[in-house]
Amino acid sequence: MKHPTQKQTLLCIALLLVAVLACQSLAPPALPASEVPPTSVPSTEEPVSTEEPTEAPMEEPADPLAGSDGLGDSLYPEFGNGGYDTKTYTLDITVKDVGTSELEAVTTIEAVATQELSRFNLDFAGFDITSLTVNEEAAEFERDGQELTVIPSQRLAKDSPFTVVVEYEGIPDPMQSEALPFPTGWIVYDGGIFVLSEPDGSASFYPVNDHPLDKAIYTIIVTVPKPYEVAANGVLEETKDNGDSTTYHFEVRDLMASYLTTININDFDEETMESDGGIPIRNYYAASLPDDINKPFARQGEMLDYFGELFGPYPFEIYGSLVMDTEFGAALENQTMSIYGVDMINLDDIEGTESVVAHELAHQWFGDSISVADWSDIWLNEGFATYGEALWVEYDYGREGLDEWVTGVYNEVSAYPEFYLPPGNPAAYNLFNGGVYLRGGLTLHALRLAVGDEAFFEILRAYHERYKGGNASTEDFIQIAEEVSGKELSELFDAWLYDEQLPPMPELDLK
Repeated sequence: MKHPTQKQTLLCIALLLVAVLACQSLAPPALPASEVPPTSVPSTEEPVSTEEPTEAPMEEPADPLAGSDGLGDSLYPEFGNGGYDTKTYTLDITVKDVGTSELEAVTTIEAVATQELSRFNLDFAGFDITSLTVNEEAAEFERDGQELTVIPSQRLAKDSPFTVVVEYEGIPDPMQSEALPFPTGWIVYDGGIFVLSEPDGSASFYPVNDHPLDKAIYTIIVTVPKPYEVAANGVLEETKDNGDSTTYHFEVRDLMASYLTTININDFDEETMESDGGIPIRNYYAASLPDDINKPFARQGEMLDYFGELFGPYPFEIYGSLVMDTEFGAALENQTMSIYGVDMINLDDIEGTESVVAHELAHQWFGDSISVADWSDIWLNEGFATYGEALWVEYDYGREGLDEWVTGVYNEVSAYPEFYLPPGNPAAYNLFNGGVYLRGGLTLHALRLAVGDEAFFEILRAYHERYKGGNASTEDFIQIAEEVSGKELSELFDAWLYDEQLPPMPELDLK
C-alpha cells in the first residue's frame, strides 16, 4: 500500500492538470487533495480514413456547391469544414528567428472532394499568404477571421482528388480558444517554442481542417537556425545540416487528429530506450533542465506494455515525452509525443508525476487512436485517461490500492458536485471541467463492477479494435459494452454520465 502522505501528494499533482485545463478552481482552498490529472508492427498499407459526419444539422450554404464552414459539432459548430476529406498534410516550415518566431512555410494538402465544390474552407489564422494553388493552378481566396475560403479556378468534381498548396510568411498570432481562456497553438517563450493545440490551436501555424473527424497522415519538415533542435510527432527520418541551420524531417504514418500536431524547438537532451515489448521510445528534455528530470519517465516502457495487454497493442510506431523549460501549467497527449511544462514535473514526488505520465500515455489509445466524433464526447478521452491512472495504481498496489483510489475520488466528487459536473454533457465554455476527468473515470469503474473484470477489459479491447484510427461517440462505446457483456446498460450510463446526483457504488459502500 502507498504511505498516506505519498497518496496525498500524488493526488495534488494530478489535480493540477485538471485545474489548469478546466480554467477554474476545482475546489476551495480547504478542499482535500484528490486524484485527478490535469507495439504492434505498423501496417505497410496506407491508412484509410474512417471519419463519419456528425448528426448535428448544418446550415445550408448560400452556394450549394460551397463546402460548409463547419462540421456541425454540437459544442463548436464552426470547427472544421465540410465538402472534402483530407488525406495528407506536408508541413514545410522554416523558422528564421526563434526569438520572434518569424517564419516562412509551405503547407501541401492532399484531399478528396466529398461533393462537387465551387469553393471550400480551411481554418487558418494570421500570416501573409504569398501563394495559393489548387491542382497547380492559382486560386482566389478570401479571409474572415479564422476562416480561409479557397475558390479554385475550376470546380472540383465529387470524389476527385485535389492538391492545395499554401505559401505564407509572418509571425504566428496568439490563439484564444473558445474552450480555454489561455493561449493555445504555436507558443513562443524565452528560449524556445512549443505547440499545444487542443482543441483548435493548429490553425495558428498551418491551414487545416481543424476537427478530429478529419484525420490525416503527416509529413513534418522544420528548419531552424543553429544551435536549436526540433522535436515533433512521428519518426525522425532525416536530419540535414545546412551550415548555419538544420532541417528535421518527421513522418507520421498513422492517421492523426489535427489538434495533436506538435512542433517543439529548443536545445534538447535526447534519451532513447525500448519497452520489453519492443516499442521504441525517444524522450526530449530541454538541455537547461536538471539531469534527473528524466526520472518520472523511466517506467514508460512498463506502462506501454501493461496498457497494451489491457487495451490492445500500442497503435503507433513510436512513443515518447518532451519536457520544456517553461511553466505552462499543463501536459498534452500529442500523438506519439506527450509534452509537459516543467511545472508538471515534481522530482520530490516521482510516483505522483508518474500518475500524470500514465494519464497522458493512456490517451494514445483513448483520445489519439480513437478520437472523439464530437467534442461533447470529451469524457471518452479524459475519463479513460483518468482511469488509466487508476489502472497504474492497481499495477503497483493491487486491488486494494485501486479500491483506495476509487474511494478517494468518489468522496471528492460527492463532496463537491459543483466542481465535478456530469461528464456526458459539458458546456462549450467549460469543456475540461473536473467531471469529465473524475466522474468519467468513475463511470468506467462502475461499468467494471457491473460486468466483471473479464468482460470489462474485453470491452476496452473490442472498443479500440473497432474504432482505432477513427472516431467514436458515447453511443458507440455503449453499444460495444452491451454487445460484449450481453447486458442492457443504458440505465447505468444514463446515471453516471447525465444525472446531477452522483450514483451510489454499493460494492465499495459508497453513496
